Amino acid sequence: MRALIQDQERLQSRLKEIPQEAGVYFMRGKDDQVLYIGKSKSLRNRVRSYFRSSQELSPRIAMMVQLVWEIEFIVTDTEAEALALEDNLIKQYQPYYNVLLKDDKKYPYVCITWSEDYPRIFMTRRKTGNPRDRYYGPYVDSFALKRTLWMVKRIFPLRQRFQPLFKDRPCLNYDMGLCPGVCQQLITPEDYHKTMVKVAMVFQGRIKELVDTLTDRMEKYAENLEFEQAARIRDQINTLKALHSDQKVTLPDDTISRDAIALAQDDNHTCIQLFQIRAGRLVGRLAFVADSQSAEPAMILQRTLEAHYQSCEPQEIPIEIHTQLELPEAEVLAAWLKEKNKRKSIFLPPKDNKRRN
Repeated sequence: MRALIQDQERLQSRLKEIPQEAGVYFMRGKDDQVLYIGKSKSLRNRVRSYFRSSQELSPRIAMMVQLVWEIEFIVTDTEAEALALEDNLIKQYQPYYNVLLKDDKKYPYVCITWSEDYPRIFMTRRKTGNPRDRYYGPYVDSFALKRTLWMVKRIFPLRQRFQPLFKDRPCLNYDMGLCPGVCQQLITPEDYHKTMVKVAMVFQGRIKELVDTLTDRMEKYAENLEFEQAARIRDQINTLKALHSDQKVTLPDDTISRDAIALAQDDNHTCIQLFQIRAGRLVGRLAFVADSQSAEPAMILQRTLEAHYQSCEPQEIPIEIHTQLELPEAEVLAAWLKEKNKRKSIFLPPKDNKRRN
Protein backbone atom coordinates (compact mmCIF):
# COMPACT_ATOMS: atom_id res chain seq x y z
CA MET A 1 0.00 0.00 0.00
CA ARG A 2 1.28 3.44 -0.97
CA ALA A 3 0.40 7.09 -0.40
CA LEU A 4 -2.74 8.07 -2.33
CA ILE A 5 -0.88 10.58 -4.51
CA GLN A 6 1.23 7.67 -5.79
CA ASP A 7 -1.75 5.38 -6.45
CA GLN A 8 -4.07 7.29 -8.77
CA GLU A 9 -6.53 4.42 -9.21
CA ARG A 10 -7.13 4.09 -5.49
CA LEU A 11 -7.17 7.89 -5.08
CA GLN A 12 -9.88 8.40 -7.72
CA SER A 13 -11.93 5.55 -6.27
CA ARG A 14 -11.69 7.06 -2.81
CA LEU A 15 -12.64 10.55 -4.01
CA LYS A 16 -15.79 9.21 -5.68
CA GLU A 17 -16.94 7.78 -2.34
CA ILE A 18 -16.85 11.17 -0.64
CA PRO A 19 -20.29 12.85 -0.63
CA GLN A 20 -21.11 16.43 -1.58
CA GLU A 21 -22.69 17.21 1.80
CA ALA A 22 -21.20 19.35 4.55
CA GLY A 23 -18.97 17.68 7.06
CA VAL A 24 -15.49 17.03 8.44
CA TYR A 25 -12.67 15.14 6.71
CA PHE A 26 -9.57 13.37 8.09
CA MET A 27 -6.25 12.99 6.31
CA ARG A 28 -4.44 9.93 7.75
CA GLY A 29 -0.81 8.92 7.28
CA LYS A 30 1.07 5.65 6.93
CA ASP A 31 0.75 4.61 10.57
CA ASP A 32 -2.91 5.68 10.74
CA GLN A 33 -1.97 8.91 12.51
CA VAL A 34 -4.24 11.89 11.85
CA LEU A 35 -2.29 14.41 9.78
CA TYR A 36 -4.99 16.99 9.18
CA ILE A 37 -8.66 17.65 10.01
CA GLY A 38 -10.76 20.07 7.99
CA LYS A 39 -14.36 21.06 7.39
CA SER A 40 -16.29 22.05 4.27
CA LYS A 41 -19.79 22.71 3.00
CA SER A 42 -18.98 20.27 0.18
CA LEU A 43 -16.69 17.46 1.31
CA ARG A 44 -16.01 16.06 -2.16
CA ASN A 45 -15.06 19.39 -3.73
CA ARG A 46 -12.85 20.37 -0.84
CA VAL A 47 -10.95 17.09 -0.61
CA ARG A 48 -10.53 16.89 -4.41
CA SER A 49 -8.89 20.33 -4.39
CA TYR A 50 -5.89 18.95 -2.50
CA PHE A 51 -5.07 16.52 -5.30
CA ARG A 52 -5.53 18.72 -8.39
CA SER A 53 -2.24 19.40 -10.16
CA SER A 54 -3.37 22.95 -10.96
CA GLN A 55 -4.16 23.75 -7.33
CA GLU A 56 -1.62 26.05 -5.68
CA LEU A 57 -0.96 24.68 -2.20
CA SER A 58 1.26 26.13 0.49
CA PRO A 59 4.54 24.22 0.99
CA ARG A 60 3.26 22.90 4.32
CA ILE A 61 0.01 21.49 2.90
CA ALA A 62 1.75 20.22 -0.26
CA MET A 63 4.06 18.21 1.98
CA MET A 64 1.09 16.88 3.93
CA VAL A 65 -0.63 15.70 0.73
CA GLN A 66 2.42 13.58 -0.11
CA LEU A 67 1.96 11.73 3.21
CA VAL A 68 -1.79 10.94 2.98
CA TRP A 69 -2.55 7.21 2.87
CA GLU A 70 -6.25 7.34 3.68
CA ILE A 71 -9.15 9.80 3.77
CA GLU A 72 -12.11 9.55 6.14
CA PHE A 73 -15.13 11.80 6.58
CA ILE A 74 -18.10 12.53 8.82
CA VAL A 75 -21.25 14.06 7.28
CA THR A 76 -23.07 16.77 9.27
CA ASP A 77 -26.43 18.47 8.81
CA THR A 78 -25.04 22.03 8.63
CA GLU A 79 -21.77 23.90 8.12
CA ALA A 80 -22.00 25.28 11.67
CA GLU A 81 -22.26 21.73 13.00
CA ALA A 82 -19.19 20.81 10.94
CA LEU A 83 -17.25 23.71 12.48
CA ALA A 84 -18.18 22.63 16.01
CA LEU A 85 -17.23 19.02 15.24
CA GLU A 86 -13.94 20.11 13.69
CA ASP A 87 -13.16 22.06 16.85
CA ASN A 88 -13.71 19.02 19.09
CA LEU A 89 -11.76 16.65 16.83
CA ILE A 90 -8.76 18.97 16.53
CA LYS A 91 -8.63 19.23 20.31
CA GLN A 92 -8.84 15.44 20.57
CA TYR A 93 -6.24 14.50 17.92
CA GLN A 94 -4.10 17.69 17.75
CA PRO A 95 -2.96 17.01 14.13
CA TYR A 96 0.47 18.33 13.24
CA TYR A 97 -0.60 19.99 9.97
CA ASN A 98 -3.49 21.87 11.56
CA VAL A 99 -1.04 24.33 13.10
CA LEU A 100 -1.89 27.53 11.24
CA LEU A 101 -1.24 30.05 14.00
CA LYS A 102 1.40 30.64 16.62
CA ASP A 103 0.54 32.62 19.73
CA ASP A 104 2.77 35.58 20.50
CA LYS A 105 4.54 34.17 23.57
CA LYS A 106 6.25 37.41 24.58
CA TYR A 107 3.38 38.65 26.72
CA PRO A 108 2.04 37.23 30.00
CA TYR A 109 -1.34 35.68 30.72
CA VAL A 110 -3.42 35.35 33.87
CA CYS A 111 -4.21 31.74 34.76
CA ILE A 112 -7.08 30.61 37.01
CA THR A 113 -6.82 26.93 37.92
CA TRP A 114 -10.51 26.02 37.75
CA SER A 115 -9.51 22.34 37.90
CA GLU A 116 -8.72 22.71 41.62
CA ASP A 117 -11.14 22.82 44.56
CA TYR A 118 -9.59 26.12 45.61
CA PRO A 119 -8.42 27.74 42.35
CA ARG A 120 -5.15 29.68 42.25
CA ILE A 121 -4.65 32.82 40.21
CA PHE A 122 -1.23 33.81 38.91
CA MET A 123 0.68 35.36 36.00
CA THR A 124 2.38 33.06 33.48
CA ARG A 125 3.90 33.14 30.01
CA ARG A 126 3.12 29.50 29.19
CA LYS A 127 -0.32 28.04 28.46
CA THR A 128 0.04 24.53 29.83
CA GLY A 129 -1.66 22.35 32.42
CA ASN A 130 -5.17 21.01 32.96
CA PRO A 131 -7.59 21.77 30.08
CA ARG A 132 -10.16 22.98 32.64
CA ASP A 133 -7.87 25.84 33.66
CA ARG A 134 -8.41 29.17 31.93
CA TYR A 135 -5.97 31.74 30.56
CA TYR A 136 -6.85 35.41 30.14
CA GLY A 137 -4.79 37.76 27.99
CA PRO A 138 -2.13 38.17 26.76
CA TYR A 139 -1.36 41.52 28.40
CA VAL A 140 1.06 43.93 26.79
CA ASP A 141 1.87 45.84 30.00
CA SER A 142 3.19 43.33 32.53
CA PHE A 143 3.61 46.03 35.21
CA ALA A 144 -0.05 47.02 34.91
CA LEU A 145 -1.02 43.34 35.05
CA LYS A 146 0.94 42.82 38.27
CA ARG A 147 -0.76 45.87 39.74
CA THR A 148 -4.17 44.54 38.72
CA LEU A 149 -3.47 41.16 40.32
CA TRP A 150 -2.30 42.88 43.51
CA MET A 151 -5.46 44.99 43.68
CA VAL A 152 -7.75 42.06 42.89
CA LYS A 153 -6.31 40.17 45.86
CA ARG A 154 -7.30 43.12 48.05
CA ILE A 155 -10.74 43.60 46.57
CA PHE A 156 -11.73 39.95 47.02
CA PRO A 157 -10.75 37.55 49.83
CA LEU A 158 -8.47 35.08 48.03
CA ARG A 159 -5.76 32.61 48.95
CA GLN A 160 -2.58 34.64 49.28
CA ARG A 161 -0.03 31.81 49.45
CA PHE A 162 0.63 28.71 47.35
CA GLN A 163 1.56 26.80 50.53
CA PRO A 164 0.06 27.21 54.07
CA LEU A 165 2.22 29.05 56.58
CA PHE A 166 0.95 26.99 59.54
CA LYS A 167 -0.36 23.43 59.76
CA ASP A 168 -3.23 23.92 62.21
CA ARG A 169 -4.31 27.55 61.93
CA PRO A 170 -4.69 30.30 59.33
CA CYS A 171 -2.13 33.08 59.01
CA LEU A 172 -2.49 36.83 59.52
CA ASN A 173 -4.06 37.25 56.07
CA TYR A 174 -7.19 35.54 57.42
CA ASP A 175 -7.38 37.90 60.41
CA MET A 176 -7.01 40.89 58.06
CA GLY A 177 -9.83 39.65 55.81
CA LEU A 178 -7.53 39.15 52.82
CA CYS A 179 -7.95 35.34 52.77
CA PRO A 180 -11.05 33.26 53.63
CA GLY A 181 -8.94 30.58 55.34
CA VAL A 182 -8.37 28.27 52.39
CA CYS A 183 -5.50 26.44 54.09
CA GLN A 184 -7.83 25.29 56.91
CA GLN A 185 -10.84 24.91 54.59
CA LEU A 186 -12.79 27.57 56.50
CA ILE A 187 -14.65 28.27 53.23
CA THR A 188 -16.26 25.60 51.05
CA PRO A 189 -14.98 24.98 47.51
CA GLU A 190 -18.42 26.00 46.19
CA ASP A 191 -18.33 29.40 47.92
CA TYR A 192 -14.72 29.97 46.91
CA HIS A 193 -15.57 29.24 43.28
CA LYS A 194 -18.30 31.91 43.47
CA THR A 195 -15.67 34.44 44.50
CA MET A 196 -13.37 33.34 41.68
CA VAL A 197 -16.19 33.83 39.15
CA LYS A 198 -16.22 37.53 40.15
CA VAL A 199 -12.43 37.67 39.82
CA ALA A 200 -12.61 36.15 36.33
CA MET A 201 -15.05 38.87 35.28
CA VAL A 202 -12.31 41.45 35.89
CA PHE A 203 -10.00 39.75 33.40
CA GLN A 204 -12.82 39.17 30.93
CA GLY A 205 -13.39 42.93 30.78
CA ARG A 206 -16.83 42.60 32.36
CA ILE A 207 -16.22 45.32 34.96
CA LYS A 208 -19.51 47.16 34.41
CA GLU A 209 -21.49 43.93 34.75
CA LEU A 210 -19.61 43.05 37.92
CA VAL A 211 -20.13 46.52 39.41
CA ASP A 212 -23.87 46.33 38.66
CA THR A 213 -24.08 42.94 40.38
CA LEU A 214 -22.20 44.16 43.44
CA THR A 215 -24.32 47.33 43.58
CA ASP A 216 -27.52 45.27 43.74
CA ARG A 217 -26.04 43.18 46.54
CA MET A 218 -24.89 46.29 48.45
CA GLU A 219 -28.38 47.79 48.26
CA LYS A 220 -29.95 44.58 49.59
CA TYR A 221 -27.56 44.55 52.54
CA ALA A 222 -28.42 48.20 53.25
CA GLU A 223 -32.16 47.48 53.10
CA ASN A 224 -31.65 44.68 55.65
CA LEU A 225 -29.66 47.09 57.88
CA GLU A 226 -26.49 45.00 57.40
CA PHE A 227 -24.36 48.11 57.06
CA GLU A 228 -20.98 46.46 57.66
CA GLN A 229 -21.44 44.09 54.72
CA ALA A 230 -22.82 46.94 52.58
CA ALA A 231 -19.76 49.07 53.36
CA ARG A 232 -17.41 46.22 52.44
CA ILE A 233 -19.06 45.84 49.03
CA ARG A 234 -19.05 49.62 48.56
CA ASP A 235 -15.28 49.59 49.02
CA GLN A 236 -14.98 46.77 46.48
CA ILE A 237 -17.00 48.78 43.94
CA ASN A 238 -14.91 51.92 44.44
CA THR A 239 -11.66 49.99 44.04
CA LEU A 240 -12.93 48.26 40.88
CA LYS A 241 -13.82 51.63 39.35
CA ALA A 242 -10.41 53.03 40.26
CA LEU A 243 -8.73 49.95 38.78
CA HIS A 244 -9.85 50.90 35.27
CA SER A 245 -10.03 54.67 35.60
CA ASP A 246 -6.62 55.08 33.92
CA GLN A 247 -7.63 53.30 30.70
CA LYS A 248 -6.33 55.41 27.80
CA VAL A 249 -8.38 53.93 24.91
CA THR A 250 -12.14 54.40 25.04
CA LEU A 251 -15.06 54.38 22.65
CA PRO A 252 -18.17 56.55 23.03
CA ASP A 253 -20.62 53.60 23.05
CA ASP A 254 -19.90 51.67 26.26
CA THR A 255 -22.84 49.29 25.98
CA ILE A 256 -21.47 47.00 23.24
CA SER A 257 -18.65 44.47 23.51
CA ARG A 258 -16.46 44.33 20.41
CA ASP A 259 -13.48 42.53 18.91
CA ALA A 260 -11.49 44.05 16.05
CA ILE A 261 -9.07 42.00 13.94
CA ALA A 262 -6.56 42.97 11.25
CA LEU A 263 -3.37 41.65 9.71
CA ALA A 264 -0.18 42.70 7.92
CA GLN A 265 1.98 40.34 5.89
CA ASP A 266 4.98 39.86 3.65
CA ASP A 267 5.78 36.89 1.41
CA ASN A 268 6.53 34.59 4.35
CA HIS A 269 4.85 35.77 7.53
CA THR A 270 1.45 37.14 8.49
CA CYS A 271 1.02 39.06 11.75
CA ILE A 272 -2.50 39.21 13.13
CA GLN A 273 -3.73 41.52 15.90
CA LEU A 274 -7.03 41.05 17.70
CA PHE A 275 -8.19 43.89 19.96
CA GLN A 276 -10.75 43.22 22.69
CA ILE A 277 -13.00 46.14 23.62
CA ARG A 278 -15.41 45.73 26.52
CA ALA A 279 -17.69 48.41 27.99
CA GLY A 280 -16.01 50.99 25.75
CA ARG A 281 -12.50 50.12 26.96
CA LEU A 282 -9.59 48.32 25.36
CA VAL A 283 -8.98 45.44 27.76
CA GLY A 284 -6.71 43.16 25.75
CA ARG A 285 -4.66 42.67 22.61
CA LEU A 286 -3.91 39.22 21.20
CA ALA A 287 -1.15 38.60 18.68
CA PHE A 288 -0.73 35.67 16.28
CA VAL A 289 1.71 34.75 13.54
CA ALA A 290 0.78 32.64 10.51
CA ASP A 291 2.45 31.34 7.35
CA SER A 292 1.51 33.73 4.53
CA GLN A 293 1.37 30.79 2.10
CA SER A 294 -1.08 28.83 4.25
CA ALA A 295 -4.20 30.62 2.96
CA GLU A 296 -5.57 33.81 1.48
CA PRO A 297 -5.53 36.80 3.90
CA ALA A 298 -9.29 36.74 4.46
CA MET A 299 -9.19 33.01 5.25
CA ILE A 300 -6.31 33.55 7.68
CA LEU A 301 -8.51 36.05 9.54
CA GLN A 302 -11.36 33.53 9.46
CA ARG A 303 -9.21 30.71 10.87
CA THR A 304 -7.72 33.01 13.49
CA LEU A 305 -11.18 33.90 14.79
CA GLU A 306 -12.25 30.25 14.74
CA ALA A 307 -9.18 29.19 16.71
CA HIS A 308 -9.58 32.07 19.18
CA TYR A 309 -13.28 31.59 19.90
CA GLN A 310 -12.87 27.84 20.23
CA SER A 311 -10.86 28.48 23.40
CA CYS A 312 -13.18 31.20 24.75
CA GLU A 313 -15.91 30.82 27.31
CA PRO A 314 -19.34 31.76 25.87
CA GLN A 315 -19.59 34.98 27.90
CA GLU A 316 -16.29 36.19 26.41
CA ILE A 317 -17.67 36.21 22.84
CA PRO A 318 -18.59 39.80 21.84
CA ILE A 319 -21.69 41.11 20.12
CA GLU A 320 -19.76 42.87 17.34
CA ILE A 321 -16.71 41.54 15.48
CA HIS A 322 -14.97 44.07 13.22
CA THR A 323 -12.82 42.60 10.47
CA GLN A 324 -10.25 44.20 8.17
CA LEU A 325 -11.42 41.96 5.31
CA GLU A 326 -14.75 40.36 4.56
CA LEU A 327 -14.67 36.79 5.87
CA PRO A 328 -15.26 34.09 3.23
CA GLU A 329 -17.38 31.97 5.61
CA ALA A 330 -18.77 34.59 7.98
CA GLU A 331 -22.25 33.06 8.05
CA VAL A 332 -20.86 29.68 9.14
CA LEU A 333 -18.83 31.23 11.95
CA ALA A 334 -21.81 33.36 13.02
CA ALA A 335 -24.08 30.32 13.24
CA TRP A 336 -21.51 28.40 15.27
CA LEU A 337 -20.98 31.33 17.68
CA LYS A 338 -24.74 31.69 18.14
CA GLU A 339 -24.97 27.99 19.03
CA LYS A 340 -22.09 28.36 21.49
CA ASN A 341 -23.05 31.71 23.00
CA LYS A 342 -26.85 31.52 22.66
CA ARG A 343 -26.88 35.01 21.16
CA LYS A 344 -26.08 36.51 17.78
CA SER A 345 -22.69 38.01 16.93
CA ILE A 346 -22.52 40.49 14.03
CA PHE A 347 -19.55 40.59 11.65
CA LEU A 348 -18.79 44.07 10.32
CA PRO A 349 -16.40 44.39 7.36
CA PRO A 350 -14.55 47.71 6.77
CA LYS A 351 -17.39 49.43 4.87
CA ASP A 352 -19.73 48.92 7.84
CA ASN A 353 -17.49 49.11 10.89
CA LYS A 354 -16.72 51.98 13.25
CA ARG A 355 -13.03 52.42 12.44
CA ARG A 356 -13.45 56.23 12.18
CA ASN A 357 -14.57 56.52 15.81
